[in-house]
Amino acid sequence: MPAHLDTNRYGKSRVRLMRLTKHFDHHDLDEWTVQILLTGDFDTAHTLGDNSKILPTDTMKNTVYFVARQTKSTSMEEYAKELIDYILTRNPQVASTEVVIESTLWKRLTVDGKPFPTAFMRGSDERQTTTVSREQNSPFTITAGLDRLTLLKTSQSAFTGYIKDSLTTLPETTDRLFGTALKAEWPYTAEAIATASPDQAIDFNKVRDHIREVMVSAFAKHDSLSVQQTLYAMAEAALDHTTLIDEIYLLMPNKHNLLVDLARFGQENPNHIFVPTDEPHGTIEATIRRA
Repeated sequence: MPAHLDTNRYGKSRVRLMRLTKHFDHHDLDEWTVQILLTGDFDTAHTLGDNSKILPTDTMKNTVYFVARQTKSTSMEEYAKELIDYILTRNPQVASTEVVIESTLWKRLTVDGKPFPTAFMRGSDERQTTTVSREQNSPFTITAGLDRLTLLKTSQSAFTGYIKDSLTTLPETTDRLFGTALKAEWPYTAEAIATASPDQAIDFNKVRDHIREVMVSAFAKHDSLSVQQTLYAMAEAALDHTTLIDEIYLLMPNKHNLLVDLARFGQENPNHIFVPTDEPHGTIEATIRRA
């Protein structure tokens, strides 16, 4: 039977970029990992080996650096928009472009009690993320987020009242450690993107920082009866904070901390000594939308 090419796209992944922005009295540092994916009229490259419409992925890599050098943008989202426009305007055979960026955290060193203007240290494993895409002659879609934000609370966390059957060994608890590594993604509404004028552009960095702050605050303060309940409270806090988004996706693995049995050594263990474990772990995810 003859084969038929259905969907296809191609691009360049894990393009590493370190950008230094020099100001009069300090430097700013960004480390981004960029992925570009193109969709378009590439059928004959697959069926005939005709590469006449193929933009080499090595060229895409060089475009990442070229646009980074000339851009004045301070956010991943604005930079991604410029990168997409650069590719689409020069490649009519490309129907749409998607750019995914992951940012590594660098923190300014504190020296003599003050932030040092030109020295940095790596932060945690947390990543800031964005996915920006656009079809030819169409508006942008923008999703921002964060990943690997490791959180833990040592009180106000319980888990009771669940199903118990012949295979259940987990004891109920009203006092447990609650650890997770949060992943969150929120698409900006089409209206917010369309109405953002040059002098009133969305401050993507500020929005991300504020959404992160309100979710972390909700995590800390929430009297948790389950991971699911706390996830919902964190999502509600994010949606209450801004009208620029109408939904948010959260993934919160339950990173277990197992109470050590010290009775065999003649010791009590009233929730003081634990074994932190990564595997296996519970997986809880949900998308919460504005009512």
